[in-house]
Amino acid sequence: MPRIFALQVLFAVVTGLIGAALLHLVIVLLLPDFSERDAYTRVLAEGEIHRFYRLGEKPDRAGLSKDDPFVDAAVCAFDVSEGPVRLTAPNGGVPFWSLAVYDQSSNEVFSINDRTSAGGMPDVVIATPVQLTTLRKAQPQALSQSILVETTQAEGYMVLRSLTPQPSFADIASQFLSQATCTPFEWRTRSRF
Repeated sequence: MPRIFALQVLFAVVTGLIGAALLHLVIVLLLPDFSERDAYTRVLAEGEIHRFYRLGEKPDRAGLSKDDPFVDAAVCAFDVSEGPVRLTAPNGGVPFWSLAVYDQSSNEVFSINDRTSAGGMPDVVIATPVQLTTLRKAQPQALSQSILVETTQAEGYMVLRSLTPQPSFADIASQFLSQATCTPFEWRTRSRF
């Protein structure tokens, strides 16, 4: 009887090891497929960096779409390795906007909306800690109303959203997102960053 029990335990252990090895193999083989579906990779697939891309009702070629019919959205991938990036958008009367900044691992770094911004307009500078120190020392006049955001990862993306509670706000929201910029902030030569 003890011998049968020992064989059963041995059989269970061998079966578990084989199952774990097969599961590990399947995960390793599927990893490249899943790694191309993360949010950052999809935003990069929209096109060049430092440019906003509007999201539609249906998934685009990168697989991105807006998830709420009353919220228009645009995404922009950025890279601050060469210098800070500045986001601005003139607010022509949108009832509500929000901005979320994510690192390349899709961790939220910063968020803001029209109620917490200076003057109700988005004006955000994203930079590394060294770049922010340089900006704070120089205190350029162009950044007097800007919100400075520190990121430890050089690459990331941002999502700008605008509320469209009624069809009459569609043109205002569209204009707001179309005029939004996500560009490198050049207030002096890049060599100093």
